[in-house]
Amino acid sequence: MMQIINGYEMGINALNRKNGEDVDNAILETVTDILAQVKVSGDAAIKRFTEKFDGKKLTNIEINQANWLKSLEILPPNLKESLQVAAKRIQDFHQLSMPKPWSSISGEYEEKIIPIETVGIYVPGGTANYPSAVLMDVIPAKVAGVPNVIVCTPDPTDAVLASAKIAGADRLFQVGGAQAIAAMAYGTESIPQVDKICGAGGTYVSAAKKMVYGDVGIDGIYGPTETLIVADSSATPSVLAADLLAQAEHDTLAIPILITDDVNLAKATIEEIYLQLPELERYEIAKESIANKALAVVLDDIGQAPDLINQFSPEHVCLILKNPENCIKGLKSAGGVFVGEYSPEVIGDYVAGPSHTMPTSGTARFSSYLGVDHFLRKMPVVRLGHEGFNKLATSAATIAREEGLTAHANAVELRLTRDSKNQGLDNE
Repeated sequence: MMQIINGYEMGINALNRKNGEDVDNAILETVTDILAQVKVSGDAAIKRFTEKFDGKKLTNIEINQANWLKSLEILPPNLKESLQVAAKRIQDFHQLSMPKPWSSISGEYEEKIIPIETVGIYVPGGTANYPSAVLMDVIPAKVAGVPNVIVCTPDPTDAVLASAKIAGADRLFQVGGAQAIAAMAYGTESIPQVDKICGAGGTYVSAAKKMVYGDVGIDGIYGPTETLIVADSSATPSVLAADLLAQAEHDTLAIPILITDDVNLAKATIEEIYLQLPELERYEIAKESIANKALAVVLDDIGQAPDLINQFSPEHVCLILKNPENCIKGLKSAGGVFVGEYSPEVIGDYVAGPSHTMPTSGTARFSSYLGVDHFLRKMPVVRLGHEGFNKLATSAATIAREEGLTAHANAVELRLTRDSKNQGLDNE
């Protein structure tokens, strides 16, 4: 049964217990072995692990673009149109968020913005079909100007292949799990080595991403989805229940949380959850999530909600309040914020515009949603002339000598001495 927790302190303690799952040592050992074998054996190891874990014998690791186009052509028209609507929204949002290069008026320094050369996108599969993840992760990379975007996903459906075409991916490989991460990190005969790996996955994928970090870049480590809904008496219990169940059906470890100052609203919402739950196709998954991970936190004052949210730093925050702006002002740490009854997080999952790949497990304290910035590098360029150098040289040499770096100081002072002598000769 979904619990009701009363008060701020009890709420914080309960939320902290929900957040974070230790990875089993057996999983870490398995992932370490997978990485090592793929690094040495390449495609042969990929095929071996795919058969072992997915029960599938791979003949072709790559699915070519001709097959993507066929999948796009046979999609039901309503699904094709919906994916194209989503793609346009995602593209528009990320184009608006593109940073611009700049240079100082003096021309002494500037910042160049350069896309990463090759990016690997991981899209989970297996028990679920996620064409939306292809759009949400590939499109920001292409908007950023990444020339080579590859996708790894196990057993892709027609919708996934069609989404790769719509999003503008360059290559797609029907490989999943830790073996896909290893292939993208180290390269195989079929799968190119990438510079950065992005996208969410299960426990094995997350462990693999963490292990290959340093050999390649990663966007983050993603855990189970989290949604905190902040609601007052203006909210409708059936709507709140539907939104919480939408998160619960993702995963048995999904964390759906209601925060309110109205205990009657909390009770009515829980009642609605158990009325709606039996109608779900993923009933067993949602039932377990609600039983083990869901909470209703009843605060004395809804004004306490921002502090509670900032401490938990969830992936999603939904505000269904008479006056949401007061809450927004206090929010500092969340993956994404969805304001009002007509901005449910589910819209964010598919068509709102921002990528739905957002930081989980408290990592919103130091990271952001998967956007164009993840696919760009910023490179400063310094271009000093004689006059600009002379203004800065003495300060640079002084700091260098304080740090005991004599060669640093000499590199500056040599220029000053040389220029001083040359000036003396010019004056003779």
